[in-house]
Amino acid sequence: MFFSGSKKDDDTIVAVLASALRRDIAFGTLLPDQKLKIAALRERYGGSNHSMRETLRILSTEGLVEATAQRGFRVTSATESDVHDISMVRTEVERIALARALERGDVAWEGRVIAAHHTLRKLEEQVQEAPDDMVALKWDEACRAFSAAYVDACESPRLIDLQRKLFDQSRRCRLAQLREGQLDWTSRKTRQQALVDAILKRSTEAALKLLSTEIEKDLKS
Repeated sequence: MFFSGSKKDDDTIVAVLASALRRDIAFGTLLPDQKLKIAALRERYGGSNHSMRETLRILSTEGLVEATAQRGFRVTSATESDVHDISMVRTEVERIALARALERGDVAWEGRVIAAHHTLRKLEEQVQEAPDDMVALKWDEACRAFSAAYVDACESPRLIDLQRKLFDQSRRCRLAQLREGQLDWTSRKTRQQALVDAILKRSTEAALKLLSTEIEKDLKS
């Protein structure tokens, strides 16, 4: 992938580069702890030195890339301890956000949750039939959209931003489970439907318990 153009196009270029690197980190094409050299990344993905450095800066704020003193950038590690930490923090953040959304969400919010869940169900069926990278990426985006939908009525931009970043940090684990055939699709379907039902009933205690279980299973190492 190659880019050229004026400075006014830089934001778009950075967004495209960031999306490509997120995808390759998620799928394990760029491995945990792998050094990310600007020249090699430009040869592979395109962009200028400036746009690639800005891309890596953005990914570092998302926790996908780490800046190392005097050594440039590397892909963030993904040890068992890392996964457990992401699971713990993501659970706390999403529980707070969902509790607030249950208090504040309106009928339109319920509709968004139902729509996101419906899309996820369709993609889960597709990825079981044809688990290639393109379908897997669409499935993972549907997982992201579903989790974003049930917190988006929390009325806290910072909680929503934290939830998004933590979800992105968990993508490698979820996609690894998919590649290795470790996902229990029947159990996922049951858990997700129960979560939606609890949300629609505004049953906070049940919804939060189901959410904690869903994240634990989602990040099983």
